[in-house]
Order: sequence, then C-alpha cells, then structure tokens
Amino acid sequence: MTAPTKPPHSSPAAHADAVPSALLGEQLPDTTSGTTDRTTAGTTDGTTDGPLAGTVSGAHLHSPVIDWFDSHARDLPWRRPEAGAWGVMVSEFMLQQTPVNRVLPVYEQWLARWPRPADLAAEPPGEAVRAWGRLGYPRRALRLHGAAVAITERHGGDVPTGHAQLLALPGIGEYTAAAVASFAYGQRHAVLDTNVRRVFARAVTGVQYPPNATTAAERRLARALLPDDERTAARWAAASMELGALVCTAKNETCQRCPIADRCAWRLAGKPEHDGPPRRGQTYAGTDRQVRGKLLAVLRDAHAPVPQAALDRVWHEPVQRARALDGLVADGLVEPLPDGLYRLPLT
Repeated sequence: MTAPTKPPHSSPAAHADAVPSALLGEQLPDTTSGTTDRTTAGTTDGTTDGPLAGTVSGAHLHSPVIDWFDSHARDLPWRRPEAGAWGVMVSEFMLQQTPVNRVLPVYEQWLARWPRPADLAAEPPGEAVRAWGRLGYPRRALRLHGAAVAITERHGGDVPTGHAQLLALPGIGEYTAAAVASFAYGQRHAVLDTNVRRVFARAVTGVQYPPNATTAAERRLARALLPDDERTAARWAAASMELGALVCTAKNETCQRCPIADRCAWRLAGKPEHDGPPRRGQTYAGTDRQVRGKLLAVLRDAHAPVPQAALDRVWHEPVQRARALDGLVADGLVEPLPDGLYRLPLT
C-alpha cells in the first residue's frame, strides 16, 4: 500500500480540487457526552483542568506516527487527489460503523453516478437509499442527500471549506465537520473517531479502552496533542487514525509493529485490563434492524410501489414487522401510499 505523496492543500482556494490527506474509515457516528474521566488537559482558552493539564504534549509522538503512516498507509480512493472534498465527505458518511472492505464497492459506484453534490441533489432521496445498498444504517443516505442539497443551494455545489459552514450542513456533526476540514482541506482540527480515541487512551492515558461515549476530557486531550502547524496537524489526524485501525486495534493489538510502543503508557504499565463499564457489543440477528433491512431490500429492488403483502412475506412475526415498517416510515426512509402501497421516498 502507498501513502499519499504530499499533505493536503490548506488554502481555501483549493476547494474541491484539494488533495485529501488521509482517511481511515470505520468511524462511529458523532457522539457527545457531558461525563468526564481522569484524563484531562489544557483547554482551548489556555486554562487548565485536571492532573494532565499543562503537561500533555504530543511532540514525542508526532514524528514516529507520521513517519509510520508515510510508509504504511493504505491506498484508498478517498485519499487520492481526484477524490476532492466531496469524495472525502461521502467516505466519511459511509465509513461510520462500517468496515472499509464493505464501503469500497459502494463508494466507487456512488462517485461514478454522483461525482458532485449537485448530481446527487438532483435525484430523489429514495435513489440515495437505493444506492446505499446493504451498508446498513440507511438514514446516513438520507443525511448525505440532505447535505448535498444544502451544498448545492448554499455553496454553489462546492463542499465548503470552513468548519462552521460544514457543521451547519444537515446531517453533519462535530466529527464529520472536523474530518472533512482536516482531510480535504488540510486544516487543524481534533478528529476523534473510535480508533483515535483508543490510541490516545493507551498511549497517553494508560488504559486499554476509552469510555463508551466521547467525553469532554478526551476532546481536551485531543486538542492538546495537536501539532501547531496546520498541515502537520492534518497529517497527525490521519496517521493516528490509521494506527488505531491497523496496529492498535481493539483486539489482538500488534505492539511489535507500533512506532510508539516504547513510549506507550498502557504497554509500559504492563497492559492492565479494562476495569471500566463493559464494552458494548452489537447484535443484529432477530433485531428490528434486521427486519428493517429486509423490508428495505424489497423496496430497493422494486422500481414501482410495493404492496403490503410483499413486505409481509419477509418476516414471520407481524408485530415486530409492523414496528419496523412504522419506524422506516417515521425516519423518512419509506413513503406510504394509498391502497396499502409503499415506495422509497421521492421528496
């Protein structure tokens, strides 16, 4: 695999032709928590808060992690110059809770069909749901469609460069705004996905896993670890994310391949086992999510309204089936029509 040959352009003039630095994938949706943990660092206004405040610096981590990334980064399509900011944004939506190998074929088909936001905005939202296929969490398709419409109407069809402008788009949370600003435009932002949070928890805090939801303390720590230089900060964001995906993994981490193993607080402490709240697992079989997926599959494959009887055949339990269908309608993923017919949304 080859890494990008140069960091992204940070000038606003670069716009959609900017070179994406490096994305990883497999992100979790944006989460916010008011809880705190024992790890805190300096805040953005220069005040301090907690035992690590004023002492945390990423200077000893930046070079080895970025150098490792330059040699080991995966060659992914959203990292290539031709992807542009729209390609970066599409990848960020698709990679939430979805592994790279599942995203790749859908991403390439999506960009071939809708190479610019205006192309997607011109289609009904149901077409976005149809093209989403089996990536899961299909509300992301509606949100991406909504963002494309807003980009077309508010920004002339170009993904905006400003973090605040990105954050103002529908369906965009703090994580996605920071990721697009950093990876597409080379800006300095703390980009905290689950992989980065795990790297920071182990290397700096000395614990095996971060909290279940992102805390204010983690955000402060991430800001404290950011390099001062914009381009280096963007590279650091991508490199620390890739390190968490390929080396500092949730299970079976390979410390012998880690460029910062000799300074990792968790490894130096003997790798103490996680003693916090149980890690949340995800189930699928038999859940409403599975039923929703089966119902949507029927509607995606049909190019005309589908009768209730066709949907009834996909799941044996009528109460759960009705609940799942009602949920799809409430989420705007399915449009009910007279005479018991259903279709993907047109508006």
